[in-house]
Amino acid sequence: MPKVISDDLDALLDILPPGIRQSLCQQQGNGELLEVILDLGRFPEARFPHREIVLSNEEVNEADIDYIASRVGSFADDNRAGIERTLHRISAIRNRRGRIVGLTCRVGRAVYGTIKIIEDLVQSGKNILLLGRPGVGKTTMLREVARVLADDLKKRVIIVDTSNEIAGDGDIPHSAIGHARRMQVATPTQQHAVMIEAVENHMPEVIVIDEIGTELEAQAARTIAERGVQLIGTAHGNELQNLIMNPTLCDLIGGIQTVILGDEEAKRRGTQKSILERTSPPTFDVVVEIQNWDRVAIHPDVSQAVDAILRDQTPITEIRWWDETGEVKITKPTPTRPQSRRKPLLKANEPVKLYLFGINRGRLEQIAQEMKLKPDIINDLNQANLFVIPKNYYHRKPPKLREAEMANLPVYVLRSNTPHQIRQLLSDIYHTEGSNKAPSVKQAIGEAEEAITQLKNGEEVVELSPQSAYIRRLQHLIAERNNLASQSTGKDPDRRVRIYK
Repeated sequence: MPKVISDDLDALLDILPPGIRQSLCQQQGNGELLEVILDLGRFPEARFPHREIVLSNEEVNEADIDYIASRVGSFADDNRAGIERTLHRISAIRNRRGRIVGLTCRVGRAVYGTIKIIEDLVQSGKNILLLGRPGVGKTTMLREVARVLADDLKKRVIIVDTSNEIAGDGDIPHSAIGHARRMQVATPTQQHAVMIEAVENHMPEVIVIDEIGTELEAQAARTIAERGVQLIGTAHGNELQNLIMNPTLCDLIGGIQTVILGDEEAKRRGTQKSILERTSPPTFDVVVEIQNWDRVAIHPDVSQAVDAILRDQTPITEIRWWDETGEVKITKPTPTRPQSRRKPLLKANEPVKLYLFGINRGRLEQIAQEMKLKPDIINDLNQANLFVIPKNYYHRKPPKLREAEMANLPVYVLRSNTPHQIRQLLSDIYHTEGSNKAPSVKQAIGEAEEAITQLKNGEEVVELSPQSAYIRRLQHLIAERNNLASQSTGKDPDRRVRIYK
């Protein structure tokens, strides 16, 4: 890939005790070194992306800890220190008396070229939030963003550098940030105050901030955005849903509130009276989920994405990645959803293959045996045609559920993982002997497909037979995919779907 890496590795090696340094220098592939771990009374280790190496057969002692601590800058309130004019970070673990008993010496690298994957977003002037787990490259990308905005676009950029991780330790910032200016923070608890100070005192066009993590920092970010300053920041979390569920940081994406709807409005929307809605416009216009060093998922419109998630819909996500030749590949969301490109729904003559998530398989098989049924339970999601999940898991939006929804797999949501609900599931899916109370999923979908045919042949409205909430949802989905409107009408147990042009 077209990336240039600068790591100043010799500066990190120089602070290590001689024996450990010599052992590390003899290792192959130090260009991929992530960190060196020294814990009192344990063997020192070097960690690489896919392996760990013991650097000495002698346990780390207090002299080794003191040797390193004396060769780095002073440790701040967050127990982090650095090496001047480098990006390396030294983090301390202390005992109850404040004595350092462990050190994590993390390699800091300036990687030039990472911004190419989101360069158009950065140049758009929109507020961008980078999400990702620790170590996935958020700060590396943030540093490159600051340099490009300052050097290539000639903007006034201020970096609020709380832990000196963006621009390195010492008074002179690392050259990797280009002409961007850096404001250090005396203590992490004052990060929000320095963010506001940067706007009020230095007239920036762009503010760059790493690790927004408190409510005060989220409020400061909103204040900056409202003053017309472009904001580029990072936060911990794998995906957008993590922010929605985080009461401290949900203000970054507009905040979440519970709204009680009137009877008519709830009926019009086809929802419960108590729903979740976004409180206000989001602070950040775009959210970039950094999945790994070579792949990101982008929510280009945070407002729409959050609203979709709150309505139990799958948000439109743009995927970008580096291919083997170093080019950026983009999979953009398709505004129209052609039937030919989508996995078909369960057909009337298609055997049901269940994929269970969070469901007690033994209990389901026992109940099925009592009902004289033999459900086909699949372990491979790609071979299943019905995804079954309890309501409490469904609201957490686990990755497997998102994978199923992206594959257009019908989802059956159980109210609870109880024998009664499992019997209801099996009754909805299969014919039970001697029972004509509830038609199967196959019959209900077949009825909806027949209605689509009638509408295409000239009918204006077709009303289907009463169904459960789950089956009605599938019938609504069929109508949507055929570019037809639909609504639920009536009250349970006679509630049914009406499809019209």
